[in-house]
Order: sequence, then structure tokens, then C-alpha cells
Amino acid sequence: MFPFVRLIKDVALARRQPPLARLTDMHVSHHICWPHDLDIWLELNNGRALSLYDLGRSALAARTGLIAVLHQRRWGLTMAGTSTRFRRRIHGFERFEMRSRALCWDDKFIYLEQSMWKRSGECASHVLYRAAVTDRNGIIAPSYVLDALGQQEESPKMPGWVSDWIAADGNRPWPPMQDAEDMGERQHRSR
Repeated sequence: MFPFVRLIKDVALARRQPPLARLTDMHVSHHICWPHDLDIWLELNNGRALSLYDLGRSALAARTGLIAVLHQRRWGLTMAGTSTRFRRRIHGFERFEMRSRALCWDDKFIYLEQSMWKRSGECASHVLYRAAVTDRNGIIAPSYVLDALGQQEESPKMPGWVSDWIAADGNRPWPPMQDAEDMGERQHRSR
């Protein structure tokens, strides 16, 4: 089940913190890996880790004023892609820090970076999200979203690893292959 109680708590805590002036400012939050977050190896479940990253993004959106703008304009926020790297285990009852920020944006998407850090200072996981603000007509350009936030700024330079991910993801087949017959047909068409 999605951690709704934790989400409400984290957004409430974020609203008590000073607002972040820019979308690219860092929001830092602190969490505990509870028993219901564990997998069969008694470490933070990878799916639950992504749910917990939702908490950090929501708190970031609250502190930057994005949640208020979304409600006011009746916009939505959706994730359009993700790339995750897990490197260290987080065990039951272990405390960790989450860092969340927007890295950059292009004409359609905002690219968000999040990471979980152990008390030892080691990075446990790192995730890159491609996010889109939407209305009933589709995607709203990030420049328009930033105007609504009162932030007239250009995107920071896109890091090479982000642009490389975008290019690699652009080569991914869509829709994905459905069965072996579909795979043979795709291979035949690519020759």
C-alpha cells in the first residue's frame, strides 16, 4: 500500500520549512526503513524505495510552491520515465537521508534527481526522473510552469549523463515487444 500517512506527514513538515526559492534548490528529508518497507532479505524493497522517493518529490513540490500552482491551475504532475541505481542496502529500522531537487528541464520535461544516503555517508541509491506537468490538453512546457511559480530562469546546463539517458531511452522500442512472433517481425523490419 502507498505510504499515505507518511506522505501527509512529510508534506506537512515541508510546509513548515522555509520555502525554496528555485526548483533546483535541494530539499533534504529524513526517514526510517520500517518493517513494512522490507523485502524477504530484510532490506528496503526496491519498489518501496521508489514509493519513498515520491515522498521527497512531494515535499520538494510543496516547498517550491509547485503543489499550490498545480491545485490553482488544475494541473497534474506525472512521471514519464525513471532510471534507478541501487548500490548499498538499507536495513530495517535504519535511518537515512533523502535529497531531492530538479536538475534541469527541456521543452517538455523537468528532470529530477533524488538520492538516499546512509548515516555512514554512503549513497544507497540514486534515481533520475523525467516529470511532466499536464492539463487536459497534454504536457505544459516547463518554461510556462516556471512562469507560474514566478521563476523566470533558464534551465541549468543539462549534465551529459542526463542527455545520454534521454538519447538511450529514445532508442527504446515503443510499444515493447509482446511475444516471440513480434520480436521476429521487428528484427525483420530492422534489416
